[in-house]
Amino acid sequence: MFRSIILIITGVISGHFALAQLPAVSSGTITRIEHFNSKFITARNIDIWLPEGYSNQKPLAVLYMHDGQMLFDSTHTWNHKAWDVDDAISQLKNEGKIKDVMVVGIWNDPTTRHADYFPQKPFETLTQIEKDTLTARLQMAGRSKEGFQPVSDKYLKFLVTELKPFIDSNYNTAKTPEHTFIAGSSMGGLISLYAICEYPNVFGGAACLSTHWPGEWSPVNNPVPDAFLNYLKKHLPVSGLNKIYFDCGDQNLDALYPVIQKKADKIMEAGGYTKRNWITRYFPGEGHSEDAWRKRLQIPFAFLLKKTTR
Repeated sequence: MFRSIILIITGVISGHFALAQLPAVSSGTITRIEHFNSKFITARNIDIWLPEGYSNQKPLAVLYMHDGQMLFDSTHTWNHKAWDVDDAISQLKNEGKIKDVMVVGIWNDPTTRHADYFPQKPFETLTQIEKDTLTARLQMAGRSKEGFQPVSDKYLKFLVTELKPFIDSNYNTAKTPEHTFIAGSSMGGLISLYAICEYPNVFGGAACLSTHWPGEWSPVNNPVPDAFLNYLKKHLPVSGLNKIYFDCGDQNLDALYPVIQKKADKIMEAGGYTKRNWITRYFPGEGHSEDAWRKRLQIPFAFLLKKTTR
């Protein structure tokens, strides 16, 4: 599909201006805020996608997505793969299946990504020996240089108290939870789940693709999945107020997920969730990549952003 490039000069939160190369999109426009400053986390770029024909006269739902540099254009990503979020949303919108929505792509900081996205409260339930073991494994994987300490509570404060107010102040948004969503894959799936559990009155729905339940890369003597599941039992939002989507494949890294995901499914059922407000999908033969997530992205989008008539 032909993808056009629209370059826009955007004001940076720190006060200066920058002209940055933007992803190419097949429809709509992208504005980038470079080095959005925060008192909670490291500064990072924010890519804001507005749909075709956006007008300030009509409020939009807002979809916040993690790993923002991976969302739109494979020619700009480190692995030459992308979600092509604009394609998925535009097709669903043209088919009349979803409400009007804008996308806020929050770039990750590669040096802090694991700490930003690792749910903090479950981590704090681990014993010191378990924390030390996790740190050692993350160091071996190159994800932590010193003692590992999640900062995801601060990351969520950044989203809720800094980024969302900025978006709501500068765009005509529908600000209530039923119009505010969060999504990501892998560690981004974990932080999306954590966000809706911690802030159910802010985020009305979460899409958690290939949720990285192990927190690291070995299932052997790994207490992290149980810590996450125990947290979910205690903090799952009350059924009926929020929507949650899970999925996973069964190849490469995704092979670690189905057994744990089925335990999470039981927690969802026990919490009163039904197909009206919860979906878990399994994709045999699919692995852990933007290619896999792109192919099924329309499923969570259609579920979370379903057009309602009143």
